[in-house]
Amino acid sequence: MTRRLAFLLVPLLLAGAGCTATAEESAGPPPAPRAERPSPFADCAPLTVAPASAAPSPAGRSGDPLPDLTLNCFTGGAPVELREIKGPAVINVWASWCPPCRKELPAFQRLSERADGRFQVIGVNSRDSRGGAQSIGEDYGVAFPMLVDQGDAFERALERSAFPMTVLVGADGRIRHIEATGALDDARLATLVRTHLGVRV
Repeated sequence: MTRRLAFLLVPLLLAGAGCTATAEESAGPPPAPRAERPSPFADCAPLTVAPASAAPSPAGRSGDPLPDLTLNCFTGGAPVELREIKGPAVINVWASWCPPCRKELPAFQRLSERADGRFQVIGVNSRDSRGGAQSIGEDYGVAFPMLVDQGDAFERALERSAFPMTVLVGADGRIRHIEATGALDDARLATLVRTHLGVRV
């Protein structure tokens, strides 16, 4: 009786095992995690390396150093200490929800393309969402390095509260000028860079 029961149970157990294996095989591999869209912005590592043919700061000028702050790079990697940024540099503080910021971003992109190793163009995306900044960067073709200030630490350190805001930094790492008069165009940017950084673009 026991032997007969064993003969009946073995095929049932094998059939059950076969169904389980078939169900697992039909399910296939688990779906791959959804990859984030690639960042439109450049990496921030070069910010602490002096531009290849950096122009010297105009003589007789001095200013405060950049704030003693550390900001993350939009693309990841090591955070950037602002005082380690090598000038000359043009820093654009912006947010995707700010219409004048969106208006002037293409001029900053063109400026970065004309910099030709003489100065750096850097963005500081402030009080914004990652998705908003990413979308604007993609839509406007913005490719220069982007730092992220989730609050407004940079503005508070400069004792300014303005969007957009442009900070011009000399080769010595000191602030030469802060511009907060609204959206800048190519001509105004060229004048600011020539006047405060001594570079013609």
